[in-house]
Amino acid sequence: MNTLQGFGVGLRTEHYNAFESDRQPRVDWLEIISENYMVPGGAPLWHLDRIRRDYPMVMHGVSMNLGGNAPLDMAYLRDLKALADRVQPAWVSDHLCWTGVDGLNLHDLLPVPYTQPCLRHMADRIQRVQDFCNAVW
Repeated sequence: MNTLQGFGVGLRTEHYNAFESDRQPRVDWLEIISENYMVPGGAPLWHLDRIRRDYPMVMHGVSMNLGGNAPLDMAYLRDLKALADRVQPAWVSDHLCWTGVDGLNLHDLLPVPYTQPCLRHMADRIQRVQDFCNAVW
């Protein structure tokens, strides 16, 4: 696994100008919220490409739904892979929670029970995501 050391900060739209100007803040790396850039084109990707040239990045998602019961969203994983190919992050992470049901993303990080069955369920889903990523990355 590629690791970064030092000080990182989350890249937000209000930070774009500071990171693109000559007065670049002194940080060692940036974290992006994956879903904010999983779009075809537009201003977010334009800024991301410019900033990415000068800063290493990591990707952190909020919608993988690892704790959910719905099948893994393969379209989401393909879009995540495309973004990772573009960004070349040091790592990709997501929350251990459930985020939706019946195809609906609730845009919240919902808790999972601390039980052995839930642990096995999430471990299986994590393994399937890693297998998919290794197969296509």
